Amino acid sequence: MKRGTTLFLKIAVILIGIPVLALCLFLVPEIGKFAAKLYPDIAYIKYLVFIDLYATAIPFYFALYQAFKLLRYIDKNQAFSELSVRALKSITYCAITISCLYVVGMPLFYLIAEKDDAPGIIVIGLVLIFASMVIAVFAAVLQRLLKEAIDIKSENDLIV
Repeated sequence: MKRGTTLFLKIAVILIGIPVLALCLFLVPEIGKFAAKLYPDIAYIKYLVFIDLYATAIPFYFALYQAFKLLRYIDKNQAFSELSVRALKSITYCAITISCLYVVGMPLFYLIAEKDDAPGIIVIGLVLIFASMVIAVFAAVLQRLLKEAIDIKSENDLIV
């Protein structure tokens, strides 16, 4: 495959990472301060918000790295290899981890929404959980299809 065929997707992966980095640098501290203002009697809520939101950024960026590696494998004509299966498996685990971290942090979304009288915050939390689970299922399906294709290819190589 030509080297530049996945260039657009590589650029898209990079462009997905930049806004999330900006959110982590600028918006997460503001959310933590806002939560601390809403609940001054629970001083540590600010740190719980930081831990939950920053902890979700780690598997997110690891999944982006795995997607980038997968695109490199496609460029090198190694799309049907165990390396690609492992990359998809890692993406699946990262998406499940993100979803679990947001489920654990859902009480924080609830507390903020209850005090601020903004039920949309709960919806945002649910959308994040649902979106990461959809990505996990999609990556798992792709992983299984790729594994079956590799098995069929290896059987055909043995026959010839």
